Amino acid sequence: MQETPLHESFQTRKALVVAGEDSGDLHGSNLIKACREIDENLSFYGVGGQRMAAAGCEILFPNAEMAVVGAIEVFSRLPVIWRAFKLLKNLLCGDAPPDVLILIDFPEFNLRLAAIAKRRGIPVLYYISPQVWAWRRYRVHRIARVVDRLAAILPFEKDFYGAYGIDVEYVGHPLLDDFHHDLSREAFLQKYHLKDGMPVIGLFPGSRRNELRYLLDNILDAACILLKKRPDAQFVLPVAPSLSEESLQKAIAARHMEERIRVLRDNIYDVARACDVVACVSGTVTLQVALVGTPMTILYRLSRLTYWLGRMLVKVPWIGLVNIVAGREVARELIQDDASPEGIAKEVLLLLEDAEYRQHVQDGLQLVREKLGSGGCSQRVARMASELSRRKAHG
Repeated sequence: MQETPLHESFQTRKALVVAGEDSGDLHGSNLIKACREIDENLSFYGVGGQRMAAAGCEILFPNAEMAVVGAIEVFSRLPVIWRAFKLLKNLLCGDAPPDVLILIDFPEFNLRLAAIAKRRGIPVLYYISPQVWAWRRYRVHRIARVVDRLAAILPFEKDFYGAYGIDVEYVGHPLLDDFHHDLSREAFLQKYHLKDGMPVIGLFPGSRRNELRYLLDNILDAACILLKKRPDAQFVLPVAPSLSEESLQKAIAARHMEERIRVLRDNIYDVARACDVVACVSGTVTLQVALVGTPMTILYRLSRLTYWLGRMLVKVPWIGLVNIVAGREVARELIQDDASPEGIAKEVLLLLEDAEYRQHVQDGLQLVREKLGSGGCSQRVARMASELSRRKAHG
């Protein structure tokens, strides 16, 4: 019997998508684009950012207001997070609930929504799964209770979640669907009036407000130190779509570095490829830089109390995703006091001037790229989302 193509199901269905952070907005946008290619009758609304909006999602609540790192830091955003939660709960419990709930990362918030959806009989697809293998492993039992299907993006996650009876599919990493270059390195340098033959250092402060709070000053002070040691250094600082340039420009102006640090909005892969070295926060951006192959150092700094709590709970030896994927330290992690201006400048200088060390890091990044596999992640998750939405619509 021939399978009916998904696009032949003419019943209009709705997907509620919740992506609480900037990286989730990126992955959500690619998922929505892929869904539209195979299922034109599935519409999208929910929490996201500019990319998801451009892909055709009706944004009910901007995720830039919710993104935060750290158990202590989250308290400052609780009123905003609570408003978003009430809005989504009302949608799930209302007279016209969605046909599928698609949750992207953001586990503390999203698992609570999943429980509500489960009680209401709404299928739940979890994409970019909670890292319960790293900390608070007991949550895996909760996931098994409230999630219908889980799309795993790291190779070892399929066996881990499958052992608990969760319907999990390894879909590959979504960054491979987004990975593209718009400009050659030469064209990029010309566009931003950067000189070839002089080192270009990338300063990647992150997409969350509290990342800027704890790291921006140290990163900019490190640039000042580097400039004294390498007067030929050039700096680029990409701005995440969820952030305003104003606070960044003020901090740069306070150091009289306006002529040396170029603040820009551009394809992150073009920016990373133009750099000789990148100093970046931990998170998805480390994998983006790894795909390009630019040597990097990873920065992680929070309040002392938050970090202490994290050390008590987290059970993996590394923080940076490139190191987690590789299973060893590929890029050096500068954590808390080690992420000082002096510490950052020292590591960047080492990557610039020690050819053997630089090559060692680049070899490790090649391993990471190989482990991430091939593309097609967004298409695989799109098919899972379409199937689940039709399950509810057809009773």
